[in-house]
Amino acid sequence: MRILAIETASEACSVALFDEKRLIANTHAELGRGHAERLIPMIADLPGKGRAERIIVSLGPGSFTGVRIGIAAARALGVAWSAQVLGYSTLALVAMRAWQPSPRDVTVCMNGGHGEWFVQNFNGSKAQDELRSLSPDAAKLACCHDVIVGNRADALAAFFSDESKTALNLLPDASKTNLFCEDQFTTNLTPIYGRAPDAKPLAIPLGKERA
Repeated sequence: MRILAIETASEACSVALFDEKRLIANTHAELGRGHAERLIPMIADLPGKGRAERIIVSLGPGSFTGVRIGIAAARALGVAWSAQVLGYSTLALVAMRAWQPSPRDVTVCMNGGHGEWFVQNFNGSKAQDELRSLSPDAAKLACCHDVIVGNRADALAAFFSDESKTALNLLPDASKTNLFCEDQFTTNLTPIYGRAPDAKPLAIPLGKERA
């Protein structure tokens, strides 16, 4: 079975094509912005234009826009190809990128926006606690492991004056999704935002509703 992996939740945009667990081809680019323009051409450049029987896509947390772009593309291709579409956690993928030379316990720390960081502790690929969006001070208290990974790893490690932490600045990479176990995928493609949206519902005073 061919599997297409899509990762757009961070400043990195990446795609990978697998034959079961074997990587066939991949592209990884740190864009910052512009995922919507680059994603489909990146998929089209893969062998067979990326066509697969299964599509796996990041659900976040991360960039609101990036997460939505990835899920929308996966859904559309799933319909076009009659492919199964499954989602996965971006933080779990970042945790697995630290598996060199073997799985290890890590704290993942990623940019969460508005001065907060997404923080979650992992035992190998298994989450040990709930995802949280925290201030830097709170993130220090939530850090359980000596190895910190993610695009805010250096910043979190700097809070520990005894230099006891090892920081690995890693971004999610679709080419590492073959490390996932089957039970880590979900058919629920609801984005994992990790915090409340910036937009607030407009409050209309009583008696001012439109007819």
